Amino acid sequence: MARIVSAEILMVDLEPKVKRTDAIQSFESQETPIVRIVDSDGAEGVGYAYTIGQGGPAVMSLLRDTMVPRLIGREAEDIGRIWRDLLFATHATAVGAITSLALAAIDTALWDLRCRKAGLPLFRMLGGAKDSVPMYTTEGGWLHISTEDLVADALAAQAKGFAGSKIKIGRPHLSEDRERLRAVRAAVGSGYEIMVDANQSMSRAEATRRARMLEEFDIAWFEEPMPADDVMEHAGLAASTSVPIAVGESMYSLSQFKDYLVTGGASIVQVDVARIGGITPWMKVAHLAEAHNVPVCPHFLMELHVSLVCAIPNAPWLEYIPQLDGLTRTQMKVSDGRAYPSTAPGLGIDWDWDAIDAARIDGLTAKFG
Repeated sequence: MARIVSAEILMVDLEPKVKRTDAIQSFESQETPIVRIVDSDGAEGVGYAYTIGQGGPAVMSLLRDTMVPRLIGREAEDIGRIWRDLLFATHATAVGAITSLALAAIDTALWDLRCRKAGLPLFRMLGGAKDSVPMYTTEGGWLHISTEDLVADALAAQAKGFAGSKIKIGRPHLSEDRERLRAVRAAVGSGYEIMVDANQSMSRAEATRRARMLEEFDIAWFEEPMPADDVMEHAGLAASTSVPIAVGESMYSLSQFKDYLVTGGASIVQVDVARIGGITPWMKVAHLAEAHNVPVCPHFLMELHVSLVCAIPNAPWLEYIPQLDGLTRTQMKVSDGRAYPSTAPGLGIDWDWDAIDAARIDGLTAKFG
C-alpha cells in the first residue's frame, strides 16, 4: 500500500466550441477544476470536474481549504473510505453541486491512480462489459438553431454512423417544437433515434401537452421536462405517456436516484460522473439502475463516460459533446458512430500539460504535501 504524499489543484476555463443554448440557459464557459495526486511510490493520478457557466472558484475553495489537505498521508487505495470521510467532513454542504463536484475531482484522480498502478484501463477495472458504445449527438440540436440546420446536422450525423440526435425543445409555443421535430423525423426516417431535452423548463401541464405531441414522432426519450427535484411529478408524467422519461444530470446523490427508480419516474438514468461525486457513486447508481432494469445514458463528459458505459451492461448510449480537445494530446476514438474507450492504464485521458499550464487561471492553483 502507498500513501498520498502530495497533491495539486488548478482550474482552467474552456470556451465552448459552438454556441450552446437550451430552454433555460446559454453555455458561456466551462470551468474545469483539475486535481493531481501523487503517492509514495511516485505514481500519479489526475481527476477533474466541471461547471457550466460559473461556480468553479467555489469548488476550488472547498478543495483547497477542506478536502485536499485531508488526503495527505491517506492510503491511496482506500477510495471508498476516503470518499465517505470527505463527504462527512463537508456534511453541512451536502447534498449539492459544489460538494459533489469537488468530490468528483478527487475521486476520479484516485481511480486514475489505481488503474495506472494496476496497468488496467478504467473500463476493464470496473467490469469490461463491452469494447465500444453507439453515440448520439447533441452538438447540432441546440434551441437557437434553425430548423434547416437541425435537419442538416442530423443527416450529417446519420451519414457518419451516429444512431441518434438530441433536439432541444421548449420554444414559446408547442407548434414550434412540433414543426422542428417533424422536419427532422421526415429527413432521417424511422430507423434513426431522436431524443428531446427540455432542461427542466416546463410545468406539469405543459410537459403533459408536449409529451402527447412527442408521441407523434416516436421520440426515444423526453429529458428533464420539469425541475429535477420533483420526483412525484415526473413519476406521474411517466405513467401518463408512452415516451420514456429521462432524468439524472441534475441529481447529486444515490438516494435521489433511488427515489426516481422506485416510483417509476425515470425510464432512462442520466447520471453524470461529476455531479454525482465521482466514479465511486456513479457505479452504485449504475448497478441500482440495472437492478430496476433501467438503462444508463450519462450526461456530458464523454471523454470519461466512454469508459464507464463500456464497464457496465446496461448503458446503450454515449452522448457526443466534445469537452477536452483543447487540453489533451489525443482525442477519444470514434469510428462509424461508435466510441471506443482507451486501452491505456488509467482514465484514458491523454492530458496535454503544456496546454493546461497555459490555460490555468491565476490565483486558483495550490499544492499540498
